[in-house]
Amino acid sequence: MNIGIVTTWFERGASYVSLQYIKTLSKEHTVFVYARGGEKFGEGAEWNGQQVTFGDLKWGKDFSKESRKKNIAHFEQWLKEKEIELVVFNEEHWWEPIILCSTLNIKTLAYVDYYTKQTVPFFNIYDVLICHTKRHLSVFKDHPQAVYVPWGTDTDVFVPKRLNTNKAIFFHSAGMNPYRKGTDLVISAFALLPKESAKLIIHSQKDIECSVEGVEIIKDTVGPPGLYHMGNVYVYPSRLEGIGLTIAEAMSCGLPVITSDNAPMNEFVQNERGSLVDVKSFKERHDGYYWPEGHVDVVDLAHAMKSYIDDPYAKSAATRRYAEQYLSWNRNSQAILDIIRQAKSISGKEKIYPAIYSYEKIKTSKLRRFVHKTKLLKFGIFSYCFNYLKNKI
Repeated sequence: MNIGIVTTWFERGASYVSLQYIKTLSKEHTVFVYARGGEKFGEGAEWNGQQVTFGDLKWGKDFSKESRKKNIAHFEQWLKEKEIELVVFNEEHWWEPIILCSTLNIKTLAYVDYYTKQTVPFFNIYDVLICHTKRHLSVFKDHPQAVYVPWGTDTDVFVPKRLNTNKAIFFHSAGMNPYRKGTDLVISAFALLPKESAKLIIHSQKDIECSVEGVEIIKDTVGPPGLYHMGNVYVYPSRLEGIGLTIAEAMSCGLPVITSDNAPMNEFVQNERGSLVDVKSFKERHDGYYWPEGHVDVVDLAHAMKSYIDDPYAKSAATRRYAEQYLSWNRNSQAILDIIRQAKSISGKEKIYPAIYSYEKIKTSKLRRFVHKTKLLKFGIFSYCFNYLKNKI
């Protein structure tokens, strides 16, 4: 079967999800990648190749009618040229490409990650939903072909490497979204610890300012197996996760995980392989994401971190054993091949189209108003500065 994957395509978590899907699907199928626009495109061997088409789907960010027609036409051409029979959509926010596939009798599969209360019913236009967390499945359990497939990682790539020190070296991955991943909470909690007994290393793809003693910040883009080998305890008080990819990677490297006692993080972590920190408050996210952000208490987080200072390796062996047994993507993902073999096209999806078209129209109108206001604001600031300087001169 010819399978297409529509995905963002550069060094970030969502792209690595697609790479893992490709690795599995390629065992039985021919896989083509449609690299979605609207973000960055990848550079480097793993992000290019004959199977990759750099497309024009832009999540509606360029929302003129003419541009949308051009984007969807390019996508349709790709579907037909590659003779695609099933499309896997990775975090797709624009619904027209999925509708197009349905009208062309192409099966569709979603890797479930992003949804709002308003868009949950729209997922019934997908033929198959793959839920990698129990929390996602709880939302889509009534879909006729929604399946729970436990997440995993490459346990042969992410392997333990013991440090030549008994000092607690806390490691934190901030990625491209330090706020969501709780980087500020990590720094604040570490500031409460005795500095002679511990160190904190933060790996980020964004600039982070920090004046706390004992904190090392590495700004770089690093492929697998990342920089987990630099620490012996992973601290990750994430405010919100779709899956929590780095948790599985850190555990595979034998790092016990300190994280928020909230799904899906607590689906991976229990006391024998880490520590869970109570969530003190919840806050709705600005974009209406289905699940609220969870905020842990900094003092409680510091207390959890302090418990590893005397023996940071106490839970390492148990953590690695758990990863080998339950977090092997090579093993867990075999279920996806079985699901695709048995997948059927769902009938009656056209009944959902009117609600989706109405939603897209409203969303586009809001985007238009936002961009218009932004342009006016920029123009106003420019005009003010110009007039100010003109009067000064």
